[in-house]
Amino acid sequence: MDVALFIPCFIDACFPQVGVATLELLERLGCSVSYPMKQTCCGQPMANSGCHKDAEATERLFVRNFAEYDVIVGPSASCVHHIRHHLDHLEQTDEVQHVRQNTFELVEFLHDVLKVEAFPWASFPHRIGLHNSCSSLRGLREASMTEIDEPFFSKPKALLEKVAGIEFVTPQRPDECCGFGGTFSVTEAPVSVKMGQDKVTDHHTPGAEYIVSADMSCLMHQQGCAKRMGLDIGFLHIAQVLNGVSEQERAHARG
Repeated sequence: MDVALFIPCFIDACFPQVGVATLELLERLGCSVSYPMKQTCCGQPMANSGCHKDAEATERLFVRNFAEYDVIVGPSASCVHHIRHHLDHLEQTDEVQHVRQNTFELVEFLHDVLKVEAFPWASFPHRIGLHNSCSSLRGLREASMTEIDEPFFSKPKALLEKVAGIEFVTPQRPDECCGFGGTFSVTEAPVSVKMGQDKVTDHHTPGAEYIVSADMSCLMHQQGCAKRMGLDIGFLHIAQVLNGVSEQERAHARG
C-alpha cells in the first residue's frame, strides 16, 4: 500500500525517534511510504484556541501537501482528529474532502486498514500503563469510554497484546484527561500540572514501568510532571513499542 507519512511538527522538533519508528514500522508491514517535504503544522494549535482564520493558511498548505496521496497516516490522534473533523473553515473542495476522509491515525490504520495480526520482531517485557488521549478516545473512538455503558474495546491494547512480554497495569481512572490539552496547558498551567500529576500517579501506583500512548503530546506533558515529581517511569509512543524498541531507547525513555 502506498502511504503518505504525516509527522506532526512537535514530533519532528522534539521526538524525531517517534517519526523514525513510524516510518520503519510501516515499511516492515509492506507499505511504500512517501514523505512530503514541505509539510508543516496542521493548524491544530491555532484552531483549538479559536483562531480559525489564522489557521486557514496552514490548513490549506497541509491539504496541498497531501492531496495527491490516496492514504495519509500520522502518529498523533489529536492532529488526525483535527484534520478529519475540524477543517470546517476551509472551502470544502474535492481536495479538502479527500484529505479529510483519507487521513488515519497510526493505531486505527494498523488495526482497521492493515489488520495487523503479529509483530514478530517486537518484544517488550515490561509493565505498562496505556494512556488513551481524549482525542483518540472521544474523537477517533479508538477505545470504549468508561463513562458510557458499552462493550469494552481498545484498538491500541489489541495491537500491544501482540507484542511479546508486555504486561498491562490498570489505573483507577483510565479515561481521565492528563491535562495537556495543547494551549490549555499554557493558559491554565496550575490545573494542567495537577491533572498531569494525578494521571502519572494513577499509572505509577499499580506498578507501571512505562506509560505508552499514541499521542506524544500527552506523554511530553506527563514526562515533565513525572520528572519534577521524581518518579522512575518511562514514556514511549506506541510506534516505538510495536516497531521493537531498543535497550538504548528504553533507557532514554526513562530519562
